[in-house]
Amino acid sequence: MPDKPTFLTRPYLPPLDEFLPYLAEIWESRRLTNGGPFHQQFEEALRQYLGVPHVSLFTNGTLALITALQTLRITGEVITTPYTFAATTHALLWNGIKPVFVDIRRDTCNLDEELVEAALSPRTTAILPVHCYGNPCAADRLQQIADTYALKLIYDAAHAFGVTVDGRSLLEQGDLAVLSFHATKVFNTFEGGAIVCHDAKLKQRIDYLKNFGFADEVTVVAPGINGKMSEFQAALGLLQLKYIDAAIAARLDIARRYREALAEVPGVESIPVAEGVKSNGGYFPVLIGPEYAISRDQLYDEFRRNSIFVRRYFYPLISDLPMYRGIASAAPANLPVATQIARQVLCLPIYPDIESATLEQIIEIVSKSR
Repeated sequence: MPDKPTFLTRPYLPPLDEFLPYLAEIWESRRLTNGGPFHQQFEEALRQYLGVPHVSLFTNGTLALITALQTLRITGEVITTPYTFAATTHALLWNGIKPVFVDIRRDTCNLDEELVEAALSPRTTAILPVHCYGNPCAADRLQQIADTYALKLIYDAAHAFGVTVDGRSLLEQGDLAVLSFHATKVFNTFEGGAIVCHDAKLKQRIDYLKNFGFADEVTVVAPGINGKMSEFQAALGLLQLKYIDAAIAARLDIARRYREALAEVPGVESIPVAEGVKSNGGYFPVLIGPEYAISRDQLYDEFRRNSIFVRRYFYPLISDLPMYRGIASAAPANLPVATQIARQVLCLPIYPDIESATLEQIIEIVSKSR
């Protein structure tokens, strides 16, 4: 048993002595929030790094998602996936919107684009897909559907920081894309998030909404919320950007090691990375099939006995939660692929500074349990 627990992921933290000057500058300026200098610098640096037109920073990804729906005035029903973190669908409920669940594809764990049209109704106003594990959704087909039926397309891109397809940022797709900089993500600001958009006018509306709707000191133009990123978070983000390429490279090396070591283990299936996709190594999910000697949950328990805290990510399905399971589209019969994957999935630990001995122990546990 290791001296300390091993978790699914953990935040990369840059050297403390590099962060202290940023903290001292915040202290001296007394600018702690409200679009201070680090906020402005980080927003521009992030925009350039991601290669996108406009970025609006938020204190966390959930508030960013709630605000994205407000920005586009989404109402009625929204097509979405049951295979995601709770925040995706909770953001709909917070806006008084009814989620309509559509099944997922086994090869990507993303919304099955060929099932979307059948789920549309006169009340449908938008599609909210998730780039699950950073795997790109079928963007061309989803955009075609959105254009045909005059729907908005908002991507939950919480897992997709830095992911590109044929050299282009995944965040360029749709009307808006929402990022999370939570401590468990590839890129983090402890807590944080952002909305990526395509034009300055839309960014201005987002910026109003995240600051209570204030346009100036005396003018309130919308019923906004307090979603602003603090100077502390922004300063950490600026520093993290210096190390993000090395962190992603380390993650991808760990993912390569997992794929090679587990490729011949019967009943263990990795989610493939599509051709032309530059992954960020954010997650390493495997599916534990019936050919494996023990069940997924038994393997999960074996890891726990060794103080390795893997995750059944995502289990249970969002559609199985009490606040959603009464919706007609949430019925398991409507979601056979998502239901099966939720019962099979296990995400293995992956983070830049995982120790080699721990990595080998994880591989050994999976291999010896067959």
